Amino acid sequence: MKLSAPTTVLFVISVVIALLALLAVLGIVVVVPIKSFWLMAIAYAVLAIGCLFKGA
Repeated sequence: MKLSAPTTVLFVISVVIALLALLAVLGIVVVVPIKSFWLMAIAYAVLAIGCLFKGA
């Protein structure tokens, strides 16, 4: 299996989701209806998908 670099769009999306999770942990954003652990897991999954699939 060959890995490739994720596109800039997917990288930015994963960083935004990760920052949202961080802000939820710190209590700055309390409107998020999902636990911050799962938000961070989603951010990691988006980044992993971007690395696994070429052009994603």
